Amino acid sequence: MLELGERIKTIAIELTKIPSVVGTAGEVEIAERIYDYLGQLDYFQSHPEQLQLLPIKGDQLGRKNVLAVVQGKKTAASKCLLCLGHIDTVGIDDYAELRAYATSPEALKEKLPTVKFSEETLAEIASAEWIVGRGILDMKTGVAALMVMVEEYSQKAEQLEGNLVFIGVPDEEGNSAGMLSAVQDLAEMTSEKGWEFIGAIDTDYTTLRYPGDDNRYVYIGTTGKLLPCFYLYGEETHVGEAFNGLDANLLASEVLFQMDLSTDLCDIADGEVTLPPISLYQRDVKTEYSVQTANAVNLYFNYATHVSQPDEVLAKCKAKAISSFENVIKRLNEEYEKFCSLSQIPHQKLPWEVNVLTYEEMYYKVKAEMGEEIDVIIEQATRKLRDKKVDDREFSFAIVQEVHKHYSDKNSKIIVYFAPPYYPHIYVKDDDDNGKTLLAAVNKAVSAAQAACDYNIVTRKFYPYISDLSYCSIANADSIAKLTENMPAWTRQYTLPVQAIQSISMPVVNIGPYGKDAHKLSERVCTAYSFDAMPMILYKTIENLLVKQEKN
Repeated sequence: MLELGERIKTIAIELTKIPSVVGTAGEVEIAERIYDYLGQLDYFQSHPEQLQLLPIKGDQLGRKNVLAVVQGKKTAASKCLLCLGHIDTVGIDDYAELRAYATSPEALKEKLPTVKFSEETLAEIASAEWIVGRGILDMKTGVAALMVMVEEYSQKAEQLEGNLVFIGVPDEEGNSAGMLSAVQDLAEMTSEKGWEFIGAIDTDYTTLRYPGDDNRYVYIGTTGKLLPCFYLYGEETHVGEAFNGLDANLLASEVLFQMDLSTDLCDIADGEVTLPPISLYQRDVKTEYSVQTANAVNLYFNYATHVSQPDEVLAKCKAKAISSFENVIKRLNEEYEKFCSLSQIPHQKLPWEVNVLTYEEMYYKVKAEMGEEIDVIIEQATRKLRDKKVDDREFSFAIVQEVHKHYSDKNSKIIVYFAPPYYPHIYVKDDDDNGKTLLAAVNKAVSAAQAACDYNIVTRKFYPYISDLSYCSIANADSIAKLTENMPAWTRQYTLPVQAIQSISMPVVNIGPYGKDAHKLSERVCTAYSFDAMPMILYKTIENLLVKQEKN
């Protein structure tokens, strides 16, 4: 596998030299360069129709996916193995004065020691075993590995019992426009050609899980992500009459306290634990300084999943909102009683009551009061928000506020809803044929690499980072219904090709290079493992899935 590793390294460095920052023309250039490289292979010279540049649907930048299909010749099998990689990177502004060298690994290696890093990082940057550069780890090396696999297996098409399908997609670091377009194309091909996808292999980066970790990891399945949001509506008051209102910021703070990094909300499956939810945004709606308390706050969280579906997450978040409201009311009454005692004034219980709804519940209450008129109002608001080109999160909040504005109940309340994006988790189990087959193929490949290479290679469930792998499968209709009914932006500003994803649904694995500091100035890939064991695991996994093993 050393020869494969050297080819991967050469291609990875060349790909890194092509600036392909998400949202720029560089994404178009790199797709064309990959297309040209694969087009020179003998297989695609003979089968040019099996190599395509597929336009991203509705993309204003004119970006394209690269699709290459190596059709197995041993049998007329319909099964397909998807090999997936993203060809974009995050930006390079963090390199500051070294910006001109960000995508030139050799030159950057000479310049980076002028930056203040830890001794360990500086030593690795100086070492020949590490290659630096924006995208070298995330994920030009992984894409290079897949390109070499396409080249290798295009020379062995007669041995394949099935098809090897490679797709390089842009915009993974943005909104996954490439992958979401790709799944629609793949679904169409599945229908036309009678394909069945048995699994997907991504080659996104891997890294250490904790300081001092010397393991190398292969991940079967992937973590999902939801963005649960809380609209906290209080009752404003003059600060001189503080107990006459309910401070929305106090409500928000209690929800933050109960949600943020709360391990009781971790998803656990097969001993694998997600990170707990963490806040991404908390802001009240006041636009000016005044001595009036805030009456509304928007708050949302990054919520990782392994097994919980949107309906379950919604229920957990609603329960946290109810508990938070109860705690705030209890505290307010306790503090008010103390204040009355200190002030020697009469005391009576404050009027606040727990009032928590999902967006869906609020919408139907308003619709019961207004009928179809509320739908007209929502569509009018949608057009105005689209004209302003607001962010998906801002759009969602604005619709929640608009519906609430027409609700007769103006008492303090918490509305729980979802905002985009949604990344489904994929839990690979051995209770279905494709999952069982993928698990066996990966474990066998890892065992072979473990025996040949001096690494401690660990197979784990759930790739821990958000990636395009999520769009290789999606939850059932009932679970998705709770997502869509509680996501105000759904179909108005944001959607997913649910039926297309369901039609190609497959188990997934990430077999990626090893490195450190993705998205950082010191982003680097380690040549050890990345160019010997990783290519072997990748090659053997494909072999185990598509090449029939001859019996002795």
